[in-house]
Formats: sequence, structure tokens, C-alpha cells
Amino acid sequence: MSSEVPSRSGRARRIVRGPRPEAVPALVGRACAVVGVLDIAAGVFPRFRHSRMHAIAEVLPGSLGPFAAALSLSVGVLLLLLAHGLKRRKRRAWRAAVVLLPAGAVSQFVYRHSVIGVLISLALFVPLVIHRDEFRALPDPRSRWRALANFVLMGAGSLALGLVIVSAHPKRTIGDPSLADRLTHVLYGLFGFEGPVDYEGSTSWTVAFSLGALGLITAVTTIYLAFRPEHPAAHLTEQDETQLRALLEKHGARDSLGHFALRRDKAVVFSPSGKAAVTYRVVSGVMLASGDPIGDVEAWPGAIERFMDEAKAHSWTPAVMGCSETGGEVWTRETGLDALELGDEAVVDVADFSLAGRAMRNVRQMVKRIERAGYETRVRRIRDLGDAELERIRRAAEDWRGTDTERGFSMALGRIGDPSDGDCLIATAHKTDEEPGPYGDLKAILHFVPWGTDGVSLDLMRRDRSADPGMNELLIVAALQAAPKLGVTRISLNFAMFRSALARGEKIGAGPVLRAWRGLLVFLSRWFQIESLYKFNAKFQPRWEPRFVVYRAPGDLPRIGFAAMQAEGFVNLALPLPRFLRRTTAPARPCTHQATERDVRAA
Repeated sequence: MSSEVPSRSGRARRIVRGPRPEAVPALVGRACAVVGVLDIAAGVFPRFRHSRMHAIAEVLPGSLGPFAAALSLSVGVLLLLLAHGLKRRKRRAWRAAVVLLPAGAVSQFVYRHSVIGVLISLALFVPLVIHRDEFRALPDPRSRWRALANFVLMGAGSLALGLVIVSAHPKRTIGDPSLADRLTHVLYGLFGFEGPVDYEGSTSWTVAFSLGALGLITAVTTIYLAFRPEHPAAHLTEQDETQLRALLEKHGARDSLGHFALRRDKAVVFSPSGKAAVTYRVVSGVMLASGDPIGDVEAWPGAIERFMDEAKAHSWTPAVMGCSETGGEVWTRETGLDALELGDEAVVDVADFSLAGRAMRNVRQMVKRIERAGYETRVRRIRDLGDAELERIRRAAEDWRGTDTERGFSMALGRIGDPSDGDCLIATAHKTDEEPGPYGDLKAILHFVPWGTDGVSLDLMRRDRSADPGMNELLIVAALQAAPKLGVTRISLNFAMFRSALARGEKIGAGPVLRAWRGLLVFLSRWFQIESLYKFNAKFQPRWEPRFVVYRAPGDLPRIGFAAMQAEGFVNLALPLPRFLRRTTAPARPCTHQATERDVRAA
């Protein structure tokens, strides 16, 4: 879908809309899901097979006469698994469906001589063949750990569904088996063995066949995921990083988040001219970019087009987190996507900063109190630190992390002290009048990444939990005071989500809707850094720069939000590994741009 809109120059620019959900894949996917649910119902609940709904359900693919209960379950589960892939136009899901549906049609004819069943199978099969060109999406990059996750989830689902199957025949059950007996029967049945529960008539055979089908599906899907070709996780190659650094050297002053594009767990697409790039990571089917494109603004459209082409090729949902107003305008103009204000970035101009005045009274008093307690600060470039001190800082930052899961994606670099990041700025707090700890006299760390040649952007805030409160204020003030000597004229602090809503909602005259929205944000702040980060940033009297999320359709926002929470580390669906089993060769662990909740509250 395309249209003509005027560009900034006044000339009409052709816009290629982002990938919209295709009508046929969506309808076929929903049909498969409905058929799958009915097939499962026919296999699990005996009463369903005597209801009016079963008169319709028994002619659907998967109902095979005397084998209805067991085969309805297996086919129904497979169709449910395929439904989401068909909606996303996945080629592998299409291939599985065009095999499964004819098999169901043949079974209908052989076992039941049902012409209607054959016709319904063909009614789903024909659109798949006619519109086969719409199912071209490539598979998502996954690792073999997906097989373990599949085994756990499918196994749990099979246990739950198997327990329903075993308990769904109370009138034909011999005796009164306990819950433990039923669970044992399910476990035995999943592996193809007879359990302790007995039934009258052919019910025992039907239950055993159904449990065996569930176990077989779990085994087949797990084996497939374990032995299919593994796709490596997103990462920047050395050549990609070299090209990005060259673009940042010329155009890095445009966006404070530009240097975060150098995270090594991101992938990148370049414009045809190589003068612009978009970095991204795929999370739960969402192709998540962050910040503005890197490079020459005139070349941004080419990089954005490559990004959208990649999203369409894999049927990923395109989204951009935290782009600037200029970036949002270009994204929406070039793709037809929509933009929504997400929050504000706090930027402090060094020339305007001063601790004098009533507005800075609290910060001034806190800093003076900490300095009187014997703390001193040092602000240096990474390249000016020795190897021993740098290694001590790395270990301290790792051990002082406030959460088990590392947080950060859009505003985090993911490493400290890399030789290629010599321009990064680090502020440290020390207390020399105490007995040295495992990290010497080091008590707190702030890490900043370059923002062009005259700015820095906050990347990481860490402190020793035994240190006095206020370490973050102390180090931010120290960085601002040392900035002129280091050639820094502006410092970007934390990003405050929904800052304008919080600020307007507490003012006199705010309407009931705005007050309710603010109340919800304050409530959510118990678990997420919303109000605390806003108030922390506001202490330094910054100017606020709005940041936006770019999305395809309102219905995508929940999915994008969930993917963003996964990327930032607030939600972790991966199975945790013991620390000694984690690969030491993996990319450096990401470090959050935002202060941890305990850091901010202690401040």
C-alpha cells in the first residue's frame, strides 16, 4: 500500500507503507485455530461428542471415526501450533499445513467416507495453495535452547491436558483413583505405557491413545527444534562496528543515543549508499530498533527501507523505541507508521548548570554532606585508566548490580573499558579513610558514552550498598563540574517515561482523566522506574527532550511493549543458567542506562 505525501522540500514523496497483516493468512490462521480448538474438545470431553456442536465438529479435519478422540487431539494441537505461524505468513507453517490438511481429508474419506469432511479440508487447503506467494516469511533466528523451553512448556501443557483427559470419564472409571494415581497414569501414558487407572469398555484404549499422541507431539517438536540448523544470535561484526564508528564520527552529535548502537548484541542494516544505518534486535517477533538511524539524515530513508524490507521478509513487527522528534518524523513519513510520545530525556547544558539558588538547595546540601563524610570524586576518560583499576571497576559494576537480570537495551552500551571505547567518561567516588574493601576505596561508578565530540550520555549507575546515600548526585555534580576541562558541553541523563503526564497531573487544575493517568503511573512505579526517575532527573533542572515509540498499528502496542520489557531486562522468559555454566565467550553483559530502583531511592 502506498500514497503520495509532500516532503519537507514541498515535492511529493512516495511512501511505502509498512507490512500490514495479510487478509488471507489471518483468516486461514484463525480457521486453523478454531478447527484445532474443536478437535481438542472432541477428543477430551465425551459429552461434546453427543452435542449439537459435535455434529459440525466431527466433519472437521482430525475427526476419524473410532479414532476421533486420539487423532482429534493430535491434529488439533498441531493446528493450534500452526495457526500463529500462518498468521505471520511463515513458510514453514504453510508447508506443514499443506501436508496436514490433505492427510486429514484422506483420513476422513478412508475411515468415515465423509465427503463433507473432505470438502472442509479442501476449503482450507485451496486458499493456502492459491495464495502460496503470501507465505514467504523466513524463520525467526532461534538457538537450540528453544528446544529445552519447548520441552518444558509442551510437557507442562501435556500434563495438564492429560489430567483433564483422564478425569473426563467419571462414569466409566473403575474405582475412585486419587489425584496421584491420575498423575501417574498421565505420566505413564505420555511415554506409551499403561497406568494404574482402569476404565470400562474401549475408553481405556481411547485415553491411552490420546495420552500417547500428546507425548508424541511433545517429543517430535522438541527433537525438531533441537536438531534444526541453529541461527546465531544478533551481533555486530567487526566490519559493521567499524562502519558504524565512522558514521558516528561524522554524525554522532545528532542523537545522544547514537553510541548505544554499538552494542554487540544488535544487528544492523545499512542504506544502499552506506551513509546511514539502523541497528535492531528481534524479540518475540518484534523487530526492535532504538534511537534515531545513524548517519546522514539524507540517507536515513534508504536505511529505513532496508529495515522495513527485513521486517517484511521475516514477518516481524517493526517498531522503534526512543527516537527523537526528527527521527519520528522521518520514520512516519517514509513508512506510514505512527508515532506516540513515550517520555522525555533529561539533558543538562554544562554552561547553565550551577549549584547556587533555591532550586538546587537539596542537591547542594546532599553533596556537601557527602563530601564532609570523606568522599572524593575522580572524573576521567576510559583511556586514562590503568588496566588494574579498570578491571577492578568492571568487577565492582558486576557485583553491585541491583538485579539478577542485567537491564538495558536502547540506552545501554553493555560493556565497560573496551579498548575501542576510550572516549567514554567514567566518574568514580572513593573513600580513603576506611579500610579498603574487595575493590579498594571504590564506592560508586557512573559511566558515560560519547555524544558527538562535545557531549556524553549516561550509561550506567552503580554503587556499593554500604556507601552513604547520595552517591549518584555526588557523581553527576562531579561530572558536570569537570565537564569544561574535558571539552564536554552537554550531558544526557536518564530517560523519564511519561514525564509530561506526571508533571501535568500534579498541577492545580489537572482534569480527572489526567489525574487518573498519573495515579496509575504512580501505582506502577512500585515495580518500574517511572516516578522515581522523573523526580531524580528533575533535581538537576534539565531541559526535556521528547522521545517517541514508532509502531505500525495500535493493536501492536501491547506486543511491542512486552518485547521492549524483555529487551530492557524487566521480563525474562529464558531459562536461567547457573553462573558457572554461562559461556565466557558471550558478548559483554549489557549495563542499564537507568539507575536501579534502589539506587534512585537511596539517592
